[in-house]
Amino acid sequence: MERFILKDLIAWKSSSYRKPLILRGVRQCGKTWILQEFGRQHFENTAYFNFERQNRLGEVFSGELDPKRILLELGVLAHQKIEPGKTLVIFDEIQACPRALTSLKYFCEETPEYHIAAAGSLLGIALAATDGFPVGKVNFLELTPCCFAEYLQTVDSSLFEYTNSLISPEPIPGIFEERLAKHLNEYLTIGGMPAVLESYLSNHDLSQAENILEDILKTYELDFSKHAPVRDIPKLFLLWKSIPQQLARENARFIYGEVKNGARAKDLEDALRWLESASLIHRITRIEKPEIPLSAYEDRKSFKLYLADVGLLRKLAEIPAASILVNPDIFREYRGRLAENFVLQQLVTMRFSPIHYWTSGNLAEVDFVIQDSVDVVPIEVKSGLNVKAKSLKSYREKYRPKQALRFSMQNLKLDDGLLNVPLYLLHRFHDFLHVEAWNNKNGEM
Repeated sequence: MERFILKDLIAWKSSSYRKPLILRGVRQCGKTWILQEFGRQHFENTAYFNFERQNRLGEVFSGELDPKRILLELGVLAHQKIEPGKTLVIFDEIQACPRALTSLKYFCEETPEYHIAAAGSLLGIALAATDGFPVGKVNFLELTPCCFAEYLQTVDSSLFEYTNSLISPEPIPGIFEERLAKHLNEYLTIGGMPAVLESYLSNHDLSQAENILEDILKTYELDFSKHAPVRDIPKLFLLWKSIPQQLARENARFIYGEVKNGARAKDLEDALRWLESASLIHRITRIEKPEIPLSAYEDRKSFKLYLADVGLLRKLAEIPAASILVNPDIFREYRGRLAENFVLQQLVTMRFSPIHYWTSGNLAEVDFVIQDSVDVVPIEVKSGLNVKAKSLKSYREKYRPKQALRFSMQNLKLDDGLLNVPLYLLHRFHDFLHVEAWNNKNGEM
């Protein structure tokens, strides 16, 4: 499966401002694979080092952090000469060796001609806990689970190319709608974790894909016990298990008391930050007024939690995969939450930040609000064809945004400043968002 982040890695390779790279992302989203594939395609050699598997590797970093000495010794261990511009050096599971993290500063300052890339499970937690981290001496990239566009390109490349050929927000033919909806339904069911996708695409065996999802969830829970502070472990399990139930409520705002009776923010905040640092969850805060900068108007006490992957959310919620594929309407209400998680996951992949939601008391709620350059764009999410809702209308009447978005299963169309984008075309919404640009292309202004 082609990962779109490869373009960013290629840009990093050729940048004259290149620093050692840290690739972050949730466990098992494909960090090791993409770095090795990047090395295979764009370097003569790859020198791969794993700090968890190679127990004595840390000894190379135990003395003075001299980059040239370290590279020489690493070359001996790898049985190859590490050459600038020709060799990609990969430090995997680098969180297991804090001294190796610190060494990135000196690679940046003293040997910038070398290509050094680091990755690791729970790296975000390690970075938060590492003293003397080389701030300003590294580049960061975030790898997310495979997005729907990557999935679509793999399973139906001609249809993917067709979606990329669309240049105007006009309805697409029904025959293409049906194929795209089918692929979307599959993706909403299995999600974007690479191991799950690889299994499903190889044999289309849902039970095997389910087993892999279950194994991934168990791995995450083992991480709680292995890596989290002892005092936070019980809280992590309770909080993690509560997310599907919190989202199931009509008002999905996170309530501490539903994790544990009597629980308050101070009791769970450390556990929440741990899950965020591990890239397992996304915390979406409420804004009181949709003005730039959005962060100036956020209410940090009111937020929703979504998972890093829609397939993991479905599995954690114990919704049978086969039931969704056979009859999506069975879980119609929770399907709306899956659609929200899907939309958020794709927006994160597209690097929209910050992402918030908006409410007006208990009367109206807009699912997401994003900042697009100097514009604030409200987003409503619907999982089906029924798109009647008062909240977005209320928002538009109150704030008069230049553009408003609705993601649903209705066909692509633009109607009086409201752009309806089918969920399966979400990866193209930004191209349709600026109507003025589209009109210029078509000579209608």
